[in-house]
Amino acid sequence: MRSKSKCWKATLGAILAVALSSSLALAAGGSLQIKGSDTMISLGQAWAEAFMKKNPVAMMAVTGGGSGTGIAALINGTCDVAESSRSMKPAEMVQAKSKGITPKEFKVALDGIAVVVNPKNPVSRLSFEELRGIFMGSLTDWKQVGGKPGQIVVLSREVNSGTHIYFKEHILRRGKEKGPEEFAPTALLMSSSQAIADEVAENPNAIGYYGMGYISPKQKVIAVAKEEQGRYVKPSIEDVRKGRYPISRPLYWYTKGEPQGTVKAMLDFVFSKEGQEIVSQLDFVPVK
Repeated sequence: MRSKSKCWKATLGAILAVALSSSLALAAGGSLQIKGSDTMISLGQAWAEAFMKKNPVAMMAVTGGGSGTGIAALINGTCDVAESSRSMKPAEMVQAKSKGITPKEFKVALDGIAVVVNPKNPVSRLSFEELRGIFMGSLTDWKQVGGKPGQIVVLSREVNSGTHIYFKEHILRRGKEKGPEEFAPTALLMSSSQAIADEVAENPNAIGYYGMGYISPKQKVIAVAKEEQGRYVKPSIEDVRKGRYPISRPLYWYTKGEPQGTVKAMLDFVFSKEGQEIVSQLDFVPVK
């Protein structure tokens, strides 16, 4: 009797395992549209590729266009997940709820915004005040911040970018009582983080910013400090995680309400050990 009981338990366990496996496959087998932040596009694509290898029946498309574009697509019902390098604005939340959507926010990774110049540029560190002067246009020549004479070419992401908004709110802002200032009228608005990286690599007088996942030897990373006499720090995983790098931020996924089906299966993967290892591999900072 005892051996029959053990066999029955083993059989029941196998049936339950097959049923669970089948339900997970069904949950992960739908199609998913992920859209938004250019900072996060490589991360989203890496997650999607790894997930589809585990779930061959799943179909996923990951596209950029900026955080605002992704959030607008979520509100308009043309994507399932919005990737965003900024939190949703109150007005966006109101607009979503007017369409019967209650966005759910998930912090999926952390990022440091790197300030970069051409490797030939001798400037290696800048304070927040110097960054404000450069990006707002009151400092226009590299000799004003310890470099060689030459007109500073300011590069920024376009206004729909979450990175643009974050940089504007955290670097150009002069005080809590004031709203963020504006970028210099001469600033060149670039369509993507990669466009900034490419221009800085070619232009000895250029300065720009992007998420630390784009850092490469073709650009020189500037150490920054909140105060001129403060500690100057370059973005690194450890310094972002411990809050020592002063231009750090969360990266978000937004879903249309509580995630279900394929969206939930994908989020479970993102927060899994493998999903967070992908975050590290792409030079972002894991949240787990």
